[in-house]
Amino acid sequence: MKSYQGKIICNTVLMNDENFIDTTIFITEHNQNGAIGFIINKPFYKSLNQLEEFKNCLAVPLYFGGPVDNEHLFFIHQRNDLIKGGTLITNNFYFGGDFKQAITLLNQQLITTSDIKIFIGYCGWNMYELEEEINEGCWTVDTYNINLVFQ
Repeated sequence: MKSYQGKIICNTVLMNDENFIDTTIFITEHNQNGAIGFIINKPFYKSLNQLEEFKNCLAVPLYFGGPVDNEHLFFIHQRNDLIKGGTLITNNFYFGGDFKQAITLLNQQLITTSDIKIFIGYCGWNMYELEEEINEGCWTVDTYNINLVFQ
């Protein structure tokens, strides 16, 4: 099985789901059970400090990660040296970890938005679903522009 973990995918004109029009997605997990990724180019309409639970935080931008589980926050980062518990995606990109620690580091300005991206929701695919969509031409796979993740 070819893994797309750590790859960027972009929708094509064949994608007929309005959730994915003009989207760039970073695939953070891909295995025999399916795939998980986050839309990296769709800012959410609120910043972190506009959420009641985080009203005393800095105004960190949030992103619409995808249509699944819009009740929770998720994050990817490049500071595994400071944020404990992250899962390696590829190179120096990590998924999750100690969220309270990440928020504290943001508030202390020890990490910035060039180190971390916070999402509401995610994109999910069942077993072989992502592969089928790629084979059908709904997505193009970009193996070179990993730096798009934190732009």
